[in-house]
Amino acid sequence: MRVPNPYVRRHTAAGVVCAVLLVLLASGCDDDRVTGVQRPDDIQLSRGRATETVTVMTFNVYVGADVDAIIDPTNPYPIPVRVAQAFQQLHDTYFADRAEVIADEIERQQPHLIGLQEISLIRRQTPSDFVWPNAEDVVFDYLDILMSELGSRGLDYQVAGVVENFDIEMPMYVPEAPLDDVRLTDYDVVLARGDVDVSNKLESNYGAFLGPPYVPVALFRGYVAVDATVNGRTYRFVNTHLEPASEYIQGLQAEELMAVLASAGKPVILVGDLNTEAPTGATYQYIESQGYLDVWTRNLQKGEGEGLTNPHDLDLLNPTVDFTKRIDLIFVRNNGGASKRPALGPVYATVWGDELHERLPSGMWASDHAAVIAELWIPILGAPAYK
Repeated sequence: MRVPNPYVRRHTAAGVVCAVLLVLLASGCDDDRVTGVQRPDDIQLSRGRATETVTVMTFNVYVGADVDAIIDPTNPYPIPVRVAQAFQQLHDTYFADRAEVIADEIERQQPHLIGLQEISLIRRQTPSDFVWPNAEDVVFDYLDILMSELGSRGLDYQVAGVVENFDIEMPMYVPEAPLDDVRLTDYDVVLARGDVDVSNKLESNYGAFLGPPYVPVALFRGYVAVDATVNGRTYRFVNTHLEPASEYIQGLQAEELMAVLASAGKPVILVGDLNTEAPTGATYQYIESQGYLDVWTRNLQKGEGEGLTNPHDLDLLNPTVDFTKRIDLIFVRNNGGASKRPALGPVYATVWGDELHERLPSGMWASDHAAVIAELWIPILGAPAYK
């Protein structure tokens, strides 16, 4: 669903002002000279064991149903029927099964920090009382399911931050019975490995969001930001999911985020489903203009191609991979220009969820997106570089 002329609402009347300085970034090529940093030796960079590196992951796990179809005002079917169809699709794309292969990949990669989008809490009430949102009977709790899978593998991850985005409840058609209510609450989440120290947490919704008359409910979106210390080095790690249906609102959200991060006195790692196509999207280019480097453009991992991440079919059963978009992104902002030192060292990045052997045994994909995992070497430049 695309909204060409969105109705914009804000939490505050004040405009968003961006005050980020543009830094100098190295030009792209395919060897170590792009970064200006001598590549650490092979022992240092032995996948996840280098004290100078931080490994991060971003993944939109997918709610499991076409939620846009429910709230699309051009859809001729009544909302209760559409809710029933989506509710069935949630069972067909059963997250508990998908969470197993997601946890397997996290176990294999063991990233220090993970940004997750579309972490859902699905609740139901029988019968409907036409008072929303108040359904409390839990059907699926995606965060609880995934954390249980990680724990069952002996993996030590903590929930470092959660932002609640939209919380919507609608009636569902039940044949030969009164209507039920189904409630969907959407979250973005940051997970941190147990050996990562986390502080200075910020969980916030954007002032600009999609709402009536273009959709019947307010679709808030937000971000989670934390200071994360990995092997004695501290980064500002940020996870977000920008609005897909309106480039205008998406741009306002990006401006707000850039303004919030402008004063971060340390390297910033921004991850998420940004819903802006690399490298041509307006929001993508705006973020780059604010001194952020798309790490995929510095990727030294051989054989990884274009890094496309979307879309799989909504039922997750497509037998071939037909990705056309790179919208799941990892950016780094490091004030290398201010200190005349390089902003970013070697990057080793991979996409997971774009190969047929990565599907579930049933043939279903883990999500309609692929995950991006990157091992980053980010110089810590000293206090003067961050003033």
